[in-house]
Amino acid sequence: MEADYRNIRIMGILNITDDSFYEESRLLRVDGTLDEIALRYKIRQMLLSGVDIIDVGACSTRPGSKGVGADAEWARLSAALPVIKEEAPKTLISIDTYHAIVVEKVYSLIGTFMVNDISAGRMDKKMLGAVGQRGLPYIAMHMRGTPETMAGLTDYKDGIVNEVKNFFMDFAFKADAAGIKDWYLDPGFGFAKTISQNYTLMQHLDILQELLRPIVVGISRKSMIYNLLGQTPDDVLAPTQALHMVALERGASILRVHDVGAARHTLVLYKKLTDNDL
Repeated sequence: MEADYRNIRIMGILNITDDSFYEESRLLRVDGTLDEIALRYKIRQMLLSGVDIIDVGACSTRPGSKGVGADAEWARLSAALPVIKEEAPKTLISIDTYHAIVVEKVYSLIGTFMVNDISAGRMDKKMLGAVGQRGLPYIAMHMRGTPETMAGLTDYKDGIVNEVKNFFMDFAFKADAAGIKDWYLDPGFGFAKTISQNYTLMQHLDILQELLRPIVVGISRKSMIYNLLGQTPDDVLAPTQALHMVALERGASILRVHDVGAARHTLVLYKKLTDNDL
């Protein structure tokens, strides 16, 4: 392999939810209150494992989940963010939201952070403007249609890879118009895609490097892995790392993960493989 000079980072997931698909990631009690002890432990564990970005989500975006609304999302975040900033004052925070009002409130509370929007601004027309006005880094994710409406897009040349590539070519104009300079693309593994489409997209992930934007990959313990293998989210740490290695080989710059330590080990191995001094 050639030497790799990407600034590859590990993004750790904090779910301030009670219904995220991976039960171990949930940090709300059954009564809806924040488990502050568990939150502090999780943050400290991430820091010791070498996390670069902490991604905080207060609304589950798993398939079939229902939004909790901006007010409830903010209530959860406003309880968790002071704790997160206290424990990790120098770590970049990312907020997983598609509500512009949440972006505005978080900015008022903690200042600059990264916005991680599964809808790429399509769920809230005020989102891109809110991000651009504040000069925030932004992750735009591909999510368009459903697995059923996308079912015909299986061929590489005319299918899912080109759909995703064209989506982000179009988004580039929207980002520029909104004044968003620092943006990242997320192909949206597991969102409105069949299992076959997910793997086709992974196989040809390097094509998206032509867009000259850092690529975020979020596949950690997802159904594209555990359903294919007949397992549960609890059982697929090793297969997740196998796919993380593939993603790194094909151009990923950020891995969004539940297991920071394991992902960091995968990255160390990848960097060793791309070390010209081998």
